This record gives sequence, structure tokens and C-alpha cells, in this order.
Amino acid sequence: MSAPTETHTLTQLGQPTELPASPDEAVIESVPNPHPGKTYLVRFVCPEFTSLCPLTGQPDFAHLVIDYVPGERIVESKSLKLFLTSFRNHGAFHEACTVGIAERLIEALAPAWLRIGGYWYPRGGMPIDVFWQTGEPPAGLWLPDQGVAPYRGRG
Repeated sequence: MSAPTETHTLTQLGQPTELPASPDEAVIESVPNPHPGKTYLVRFVCPEFTSLCPLTGQPDFAHLVIDYVPGERIVESKSLKLFLTSFRNHGAFHEACTVGIAERLIEALAPAWLRIGGYWYPRGGMPIDVFWQTGEPPAGLWLPDQGVAPYRGRG
């Protein structure tokens, strides 16, 4: 059984789409939640996220885990992939990338709840992990561990 989906508004899915030049230019698209009123978790894992150090221009790498409880809308995954990939040539500190991604998703989706874990690979011998969430998870939500081990040569 599938709910009808509002696809006529999507501009990226099902067609060639250029990589956005920056996160600000990226468009995060959404469709109606097929299960409105239900509390369920959606997880996206991006184990090969890249951005640039804003001072040196050197690449930074992270394993991102994004968990959210949909409100009225869910994210269209191709637009999310393009948004995340747009950071490849974007200079920002780990904290700005991690929390900024969450803020854009909240703006685009108005989820009931969202959390993000940014597990950044070491530079200078020290990994930086950044965690943020909108508040307490909804009552009754099954919330699995994000599944990323503490750094011991991740991979």
C-alpha cells in the first residue's frame, strides 16, 4: 500500500542535476509524509562527507548520521545528497557544517524532532565529534544508537 506522493513539485529527482556550487545554492526538496501523525524515525548516513578547512583549504572528512521524526513532510533523498555534496568545496569549521546542515533541514522540513552526529576524522591527531538535536526525542520513539564507534582509526 502506498500513499500518493506529490512529485510534480520536484525539480531534481529523475533527471540530470548539476552539483550545487555551495550549500547556500543547494535546494532541499520534500514531499508529503506518507504516515502523518505517526512517530517514526528516518535515518540518513553519510560516511564520506567532505568539506574544506576555512583557513587552510585542506579537506576535512566526516561520517554524518542524521536522524529525524517527520512532521508533515519528508526529505527527498536526491536533493539531500546534492546538498551534502555541495560542501565538498565549501570552507567551514566542523561545528558550522554539522549544525548548519541540521538547521537547513529544519527550515526545509519542520520535523517533529531532529538530531545530527558529525564524527569528524582527525586532523592534527585529534578527531572532533559534533552532536546537536532539537530537544528531547518524542515519547515512544525507538531511537537506536548512531552506531559510530569512538575513534580508534575509524574505518
